[in-house]
Amino acid sequence: MNWFSSQYWQQRDMEHMIGKWLRAGVFLSATVALLGGILYLQQVHEIPDYKTFHGAAAQFRHLPGILHGVAAFDGASIIQLAVVLLIATPILRIAFSVLAFAIEKDKRYVIISLIVLCIILFGMFSGLGG
Repeated sequence: MNWFSSQYWQQRDMEHMIGKWLRAGVFLSATVALLGGILYLQQVHEIPDYKTFHGAAAQFRHLPGILHGVAAFDGASIIQLAVVLLIATPILRIAFSVLAFAIEKDKRYVIISLIVLCIILFGMFSGLGG
């Protein structure tokens, strides 16, 4: 490891930028969840029944439904948007890594990162996970 090489410091800059993006994504998600929680507590006036399990409403299962609820300032939809942001944060990190490795012309890690990204996206959008 040569601490005086430009490649070492370029790699460190990339790692710092990725770390900043991850922290920003988590902070944004937490902020959105807090705002959604405040709105949700103001909007809900009934005590939930926890004796039976009720799955998520249909509007919370797809992004267009979530965004429609966010546009209507629905607290539960805003909380669900925060969850989507939290899930998107590491996926965007992988996509950014693909670009960073491509800039560095490291074909092996570009291919590995693309495989990981494809597996994650296939698992999310195929509906085969359950």
